[in-house]
Amino acid sequence: MFTIRNNISYINTMAQQNPAELVAAAETRYNDIITGIANRARSSPGHKLVMLAGPSASGKTTTAQKLAETLQHHSAMAYRLSLDDFYLERENLPRLPDDTADIESVHALDLSLLRDTLTTLMEHGRAAVPHYSFRLGKRSRWDELCLGDDDMLVVEGLHALNPEITQACPACTKIYVNVSTRIVDDSGVVLSKTQLRLARRILRDSQFRNSTAAETLAMWPAVLAGERQYLAPCKRYADVLVNSVHVYEPCVFAARVLPMLADLICEESRALAAGLARFTHLPEIQVPADSLLREFLGN
Repeated sequence: MFTIRNNISYINTMAQQNPAELVAAAETRYNDIITGIANRARSSPGHKLVMLAGPSASGKTTTAQKLAETLQHHSAMAYRLSLDDFYLERENLPRLPDDTADIESVHALDLSLLRDTLTTLMEHGRAAVPHYSFRLGKRSRWDELCLGDDDMLVVEGLHALNPEITQACPACTKIYVNVSTRIVDDSGVVLSKTQLRLARRILRDSQFRNSTAAETLAMWPAVLAGERQYLAPCKRYADVLVNSVHVYEPCVFAARVLPMLADLICEESRALAAGLARFTHLPEIQVPADSLLREFLGN
């Protein structure tokens, strides 16, 4: 088992002198966690279902994908199901006091459809599953998912541990993914856990959602408020906690994120920029193609 060394002096020294070892240690630590969870899930009698939750930019999607790949063995398969595909149609979403859509709420999901789908899959091994288009604000198509006797299903989403959902599937392995390590120096915190997630979110939104850093920062308080209200209370239901931090990630993120923050003057952007500016830069080519960080960097 690898110990996380989260001191910026160690990280920068390794980034300068032995970057390959720094990257390999972080990647191996995370992959070992995935292997351990897969072994646990396989050895749980009657547990064909894994529920995986976590806050924004925690790495849920990659963790679910890697877990599904690791769960596959011999003739058995493992499939992923995203809670994002169970959003209500745009006009039916719950509203905030200012009349904007409350997409952070568990009630933004079609809970009845979701519970029925999970129950049908677990009891009969076959169900129609929707695919949601955020561009259209509605379901764009349906596909049939068929599970063999030994197949497993990994369900991933912000609310995957919420009892409103898990009541439909009591026999399951519950996982909570988060960035659970901050980067420090001898005087205190250099980058908090929330700041590490924010850097990831800025990168992902820029790369995949055509959003500026200013737009991500404007949304960030509402994202955190939704997590506090709907996600944090469900963490206690998890069987396994996954720390998705890769301590070298600020060394890679800084080159891209710092220019995005350059013209922003809010307190959050200044604090994030000040922290990132202290890291030795690593080129993105150092990041493995199958790394969790590729969820934010792209390929």
